[in-house]
Amino acid sequence: MVSYLIRRLIQSFFVLILVTILVFAAMRILPGDPIRMLLTQNQEAEITQEQINFMRHQYGLDKPLYVQYFIWLDGVFKGDLGRSILNHVPVANEILRRVPITLNLGIPAFLLGIILGIPAGIICAVRRGKFIDTLVTTLANIGITVPVFWLGFLLVYIFGIHLRVLPVQGYTSPTDNLLLNIKQTVLPIICLALFPIASTSRQTRSSMLDVMKQDYIRTAWSKGLQERWVVVKHALKNSLIPVVTLSGMGLSMIMGGAVIVETVFNVPGIGRLAVQSVFSKDYPYVQGVVLFIAIVVIVANFLTDIAYGYFDPRIRYN
Repeated sequence: MVSYLIRRLIQSFFVLILVTILVFAAMRILPGDPIRMLLTQNQEAEITQEQINFMRHQYGLDKPLYVQYFIWLDGVFKGDLGRSILNHVPVANEILRRVPITLNLGIPAFLLGIILGIPAGIICAVRRGKFIDTLVTTLANIGITVPVFWLGFLLVYIFGIHLRVLPVQGYTSPTDNLLLNIKQTVLPIICLALFPIASTSRQTRSSMLDVMKQDYIRTAWSKGLQERWVVVKHALKNSLIPVVTLSGMGLSMIMGGAVIVETVFNVPGIGRLAVQSVFSKDYPYVQGVVLFIAIVVIVANFLTDIAYGYFDPRIRYN
């Protein structure tokens, strides 16, 4: 077990290094100059090339790319993600300020995917071919195919513009006003949770149907055990490995979905910061946000691998 964890940690480290190289190179390949983003139209008409070169030197953008990369990577290992080109604030501080906002949306959405998706899949498998199975499966198919941005605009129109029962943008910390926070996060959480709920229910249903055909399940039925005991004690645990895998992937998909949802609902989280930074060519912000998301994905996959051993004792980490 210890050797397996060490191997996974080493693999995760190299994945992170690869991610940093890719995002660093991708931002430099994109057209545009972050220095010119700082200038107004009048300033750009009056400024000289020498002044632009001086500004590039101030931000270290005149150095070779590999030198810029290693300077930034050295700062990452020291906990310094650099300073924003546009706002002149430490990137790490801004990410730490916005992370709780994104988690305020992502964690409830992730939990809803598990709490609602797994029972829905179990019910569909146990009642296969019944009306409830057809209804839930149809809704799950719709939930998987609905674009998140379209759903967001639809919810804004229905609950914000037409019914006027919920705010459609902004964010208030739960420590400042809990009730307003709940009202502002209901719609974004619904958008983020729809796909995890739908995909988890479908995967749970499929896994349960496979397990229910096994000989030991038929033996349990032949012993006269109650349906609840057969489903929960014998079938559920053995069918959860694909669901655990999907849930680990779902956590990273929620972080990615936050980019769209936070933009639609004007929530100042990590996702909105990423969008604004890409358009403004603010390299340090983009690199810091992508690095943070990569760490979340790697940690989620790492915990998913460890969870396999609990749900299936046959798995051994050799």
